[in-house]
Amino acid sequence: MNPLLEQFDLAPFSKIKNEHFKPAFLQAMKDARAEIDAITANSAAPTFENTIEALEFSGQQLDRISSIFFNLNSAETNEEIQKIAQEVSPLLSEFGNDITLNEELFQRIKTVYRQKDALSLSIEQETLLDKRYKSFSRNGANLSEEKKIRLREIDAESAKLKLKFGENVLAETNKYEKHITNEADLDGLPEGAKEAAAQLAKAKGKDSGWLLTLDYPSYIPFMKYARNRALRKELSMAFGSKAFKGDEHDNQEIVLKIAKLRYERANLLGYATHAHFVLEERMAETPEKVHSFLNELLVKAKPAAVREFNQLEEFARTLDGIDKLQKWDGSYYSEKLKQELYSLDDEQLKPYFKLENVIDGVFKVAEKLFGLQFEAAADIDTYHKEVKTYRVYDKDKNFISIFYADFHPREGKRGGAWMTSFKSQWQKDGENSRPHISNVCNFTPSTDTKPSLLTFNEVTTLFHEFGHGLHGMLANTTYPSLSGTSVYWDFVELPSQIMENWCYEKEALELFARHYETDEVIPMQLVQKIKESATFQEGMATLRQLSFGLLDMSWHGVDPTDITDVKVYETKAFQGTTLYPDTASTCMSTAFAHIFQGGYSSGYYSYKWAEVLDADAFALFKEHGIFNTAVAHKFKEHILSKGGTENPMVLYKRFRGAEPKVEALLERAGLLAID
Repeated sequence: MNPLLEQFDLAPFSKIKNEHFKPAFLQAMKDARAEIDAITANSAAPTFENTIEALEFSGQQLDRISSIFFNLNSAETNEEIQKIAQEVSPLLSEFGNDITLNEELFQRIKTVYRQKDALSLSIEQETLLDKRYKSFSRNGANLSEEKKIRLREIDAESAKLKLKFGENVLAETNKYEKHITNEADLDGLPEGAKEAAAQLAKAKGKDSGWLLTLDYPSYIPFMKYARNRALRKELSMAFGSKAFKGDEHDNQEIVLKIAKLRYERANLLGYATHAHFVLEERMAETPEKVHSFLNELLVKAKPAAVREFNQLEEFARTLDGIDKLQKWDGSYYSEKLKQELYSLDDEQLKPYFKLENVIDGVFKVAEKLFGLQFEAAADIDTYHKEVKTYRVYDKDKNFISIFYADFHPREGKRGGAWMTSFKSQWQKDGENSRPHISNVCNFTPSTDTKPSLLTFNEVTTLFHEFGHGLHGMLANTTYPSLSGTSVYWDFVELPSQIMENWCYEKEALELFARHYETDEVIPMQLVQKIKESATFQEGMATLRQLSFGLLDMSWHGVDPTDITDVKVYETKAFQGTTLYPDTASTCMSTAFAHIFQGGYSSGYYSYKWAEVLDADAFALFKEHGIFNTAVAHKFKEHILSKGGTENPMVLYKRFRGAEPKVEALLERAGLLAID
């Protein structure tokens, strides 16, 4: 038997073999098509129940198979899985189009939609009906047959291109290795990072020496601490030139093709650009509003960023005679300057952030805020021995969720950090089916002499992804497509970004920040330094984020038909936000997975958008106490549990009592006084 085609609650990872996936996909698509056929063949008049709800709960086995497969393709992939992904992605795209372009099905949906005012639907049902109707009308249901055929071609090709883009970036990341044999080349690198590099060299079959890679736990400490400027440059150039070398892993043509296909698709559907199509279903609503938002922040941030950059350049000149600051100098001299200004560096902090303690800490924060309890569960099947598993309960011992946590880099794992799910939450026939949520990160691993000790940035990343996790775990809606993180894309970062705030608060840090050797609680002076340094180079950091958002909009908010040179176009898009000199052999777009592989096309601005929300929301916690249970209950009730059941601004105002104010973000970032 194929384990993927049996009924299961927990994903049966240990039973699944690669050869199970394609037959399972084919059978599940066949079964889902039969469910759709049953809806369209129903002789009864279309109703919300026999059409909208029936469609909502169709294809559930296919959804489970897809979530398992594509999560593995991100967290534990190999050539065989990547090959299967290339084969099944166009089939899934075609299957999705078969539903969206099904004329009989759309007519039934349209009939129910036209009757909606007379149906006495709940708010959630109204939202589902509206979302379902729009998903058809916005994705080609009203097109001519000729245009429907072209839409299918575009979607099939786009699906394959996105996969290939990600495969190329992963291959480039895995390909680069720098074997160091002279210890002097590692001068400045902390002992823990040196030991990790030596351990990696040994694991890769080197007789001696140290190995550096482009994985974050290897790359970032080197760029931050290594005195060898030539080596920093080499690593920086390797990192910045991923998929931009004109070889078999080059993404330049893929970037151009994806941008042009998205534009053509938007035009087919009656939209001016891909951004116009996407933003219609976002809080921001239009490209004009996004540009206005980004440029408002740019006006506030740029003077601070220029001042900070000049300060950094002068510091590097005074310290080491560096005439012109380059990209490979930024992290190194920023860390030196931070140490001088605040007497603080990550090496001081890391002993207080043992991974297991930080995990325990984020669980304690969730318990104090939302009454959650996390119980380690050794009997839950996993896809890799490093994955930790938990059962989550509320204070009354009601089961809430399964939680998977996968924290260290591996060869088959893409870079970065993300939250995902193996099973959505939903309610049907009196059952509240609870979700299975996963956090995946790439943190500094343990060494032979030290446990996994996190940088402060890794601590905030863990809290960030856990915030997404809470959004999934605490979901309490009826319909799976409105559950958890199924919200407007510029709202989805609120639960994650607000959680980062607790990392800066003494009351929270004392719960988990203990020295891994002495068990001493983090000293108050270090907590104070963390808070004082929170706005260090905030202008530069804001400018960097704004540059990414503007690059995204430049690819997706225009007609890209005449773009022929990715690098030239990117350089133009970055005008007005650049501080460092450009390097001709590097390019961001060819490795910008968020917008060309992930779901952030026309949506990268949402990180800053959600920062406004999170700064404004956390101000309420600060006002009443960071562990105030009444405020936490309102946040859980109106934000975390509601998913996409209502307009996000309505939900936010229900929690906060008013719309968010951008001043909350500017004040927190120390940018309010900048004109």
